[in-house]
Amino acid sequence: MKTRSLTAALAAVLAASVASAASAEPVFNRIASFAVADNLPEGADKAKPTSSEIIAASEDGNTLVYSDSPNKAIGFIDITDARAPKAGGTVAFEGEPTSVTFAAGKALVAVNTRESYVKPSGILAQVDVASKTVDATCDLGGQPDSIALNKDKTLAAIAIENERDEEVNDGDIPQMPAGDLVLLSLKDGVVDCGSIKHVALTGLAEVAGEDPEPEFVSFNGLDEVAVTLQENNHIVIVDGKTGAVKNHFSAGTVSLEGVDTKKDGALKFTGKVEDVAREPDAVKWLDDNRLVVANEGDWKGGARGFTIFDKQGKVLYENGAAFEREIAKIGHYPDKRNKKGVEPEGLEAAKFGEDNLFFVLAERASIVGVYKDTGAEPELLQLLPSGIAPEGAVAIPARNLLVTANEADLVDDGGARSHVMIYERAEGEAAYPQIVSTEKDGELIGFGALSGLAPVKDKPGMLYAVNDSFYASQPTIFTIDATAKPAKIVDALRITRNGAAAQKLDSEGLTPDGEGGFWLANEGDADKLYAHAIIHVNAKGEIDKEIAIPAELRAGEKRFGFEGITSVGEGDDTVLWMAVQREWGDDEKGFVKLVSYKPSDKEWGAVRYPLEKTESGWVGLSEITANGDHAYIIERDNLIGQAAKLKKLYRVALADLKPAKLGGELPVVKKEEVRDLIPDLKATNGYVVDKVEGFTIDAAGNGFVVTDNDGVDDSSGETLFFGIGPLNAM
Repeated sequence: MKTRSLTAALAAVLAASVASAASAEPVFNRIASFAVADNLPEGADKAKPTSSEIIAASEDGNTLVYSDSPNKAIGFIDITDARAPKAGGTVAFEGEPTSVTFAAGKALVAVNTRESYVKPSGILAQVDVASKTVDATCDLGGQPDSIALNKDKTLAAIAIENERDEEVNDGDIPQMPAGDLVLLSLKDGVVDCGSIKHVALTGLAEVAGEDPEPEFVSFNGLDEVAVTLQENNHIVIVDGKTGAVKNHFSAGTVSLEGVDTKKDGALKFTGKVEDVAREPDAVKWLDDNRLVVANEGDWKGGARGFTIFDKQGKVLYENGAAFEREIAKIGHYPDKRNKKGVEPEGLEAAKFGEDNLFFVLAERASIVGVYKDTGAEPELLQLLPSGIAPEGAVAIPARNLLVTANEADLVDDGGARSHVMIYERAEGEAAYPQIVSTEKDGELIGFGALSGLAPVKDKPGMLYAVNDSFYASQPTIFTIDATAKPAKIVDALRITRNGAAAQKLDSEGLTPDGEGGFWLANEGDADKLYAHAIIHVNAKGEIDKEIAIPAELRAGEKRFGFEGITSVGEGDDTVLWMAVQREWGDDEKGFVKLVSYKPSDKEWGAVRYPLEKTESGWVGLSEITANGDHAYIIERDNLIGQAAKLKKLYRVALADLKPAKLGGELPVVKKEEVRDLIPDLKATNGYVVDKVEGFTIDAAGNGFVVTDNDGVDDSSGETLFFGIGPLNAM
């Protein structure tokens, strides 16, 4: 009887698990990232900037080709094993590749060879993928931008942009010569240069009709070509076989509500913009009658969503600010780009299984929106993290893959390289985002640049976080519910001074004071008139005490100061401990200070902490938090991606924290490694970010880590927030 019951129970559990798996919705997750610099030719300077802008896939889905404008080349990536992409070599040109596609094992490359803006020129090159040689070239008679093929790959359409010079007349148009559309035929994948046909697009747009600047092209199943004229704010429908203009219409304007309109170091999604031109960039057909356009809004500025039109020009759906607001909820909103917003620029569309999907690439937010085409209002399924400035994407439905090409390479500033990122659609859970915000009093809580973490007393899974000086006009203490998945920011306490948003703060750490208020570690910066200090705020967020560092510390002070703060003890026995990020003038190389302050008697002290050594970059501390018998410390280098070597959690016994007086010999503490965080930072299959900034242990003894996304400024905007399990038993 017992055996039968056990068997029945196991069968029930198995049936339930099968039913759950069968009903699970497929999701995209990033499975690999490929640094374009890894594809530079042997002997090339690996520190040279690269780019992956437009990307395409071979017919079998095993090879990618991307345009690399700075290097005047295209690059190939072998994705036979999509989880382990391999460098496939490059082909160089005497010009700038602007767009790529595939036909019958050949890469077709549009190349800009212009002498100047007023003497535009370009070619279409046909490249044999196996031999990496150019088979043929066609003179396009102007500077090309986008290229597209029809479904049976017998026709090609190329937008000849003849782009404007942004230094002339404030970048306004008209600026001749005018652009047009090139059509040509292919046979068995081979281009027929003699079939080239130029389609004039002048006299159509209301904006500078004499100077059309075609931006993007796309074929539907009827061999009709949709052409966007971005600066002209116009869309043209052309018969791809005859070249006849079948229809054209203005992309129109849009008014937006609930947007952040000021570049002021604060996230306030309460503004409005009215009647701004959509300025369409990428376009994709959803079927033979409907097309979706990405409203980049990069020229005049303002539009920041996407629109679905029918080919007669009727607006079937307007996204408005909805996409951008969803992006803000995951911390990817670029405050420095408020006039122009997240800049939707790239698009892709494909059928995965039974789902018609399209993908919207937000260049300035480094996000890909995954939408399901319902025939009416599209359904947002996911927001995928991309590299910096996603420009192009290609779907490979036969392999359940999506690939993005990310344009920006910040090697000159020590930042992330250009990457190609690969996503797979499968049953499971979305790995990103790991933290999202909610609303408070009907207003969206914007966040970013999270720098310090602290626990909420007696509430497992509840944490506090603070932002740094990137949001100089909106210093905030956030409350995080880490029991939710993804974690949720459920409250925001604004930090004020004399009734206004507190200025001159760079809060890099926080710790509760036990009475509803907080102590903050403020990192100084003489250039910004910030002072190294300890700040106290009450339960209302009002600053009621600012404690400057003593003269003994000021004597050796440098830019990189307090990066974390924690408290040990209670009542009059409370001691605050601050971690100084890097060596100051009076520190021996390889040692930094852990500084103590006892509020009850205003006594300062310090110990010395030994830093790890690395071959490049600098090493410093990013956080300190006390729990049980130890103080836990994040130690990291300032390197990113493949160069990153040190992102670790250490601990020091509290019994070892015996501060000596400042100005004299300071004792050296012993540290113990707790966890290498690099595997955690690689878990979402992006590149390793540099700023592991926050760590704390909650009321249940579980550790949590957060990274600083620099306010999406020269950053992918990714905020990684993850738990590392129980630590109080270690």
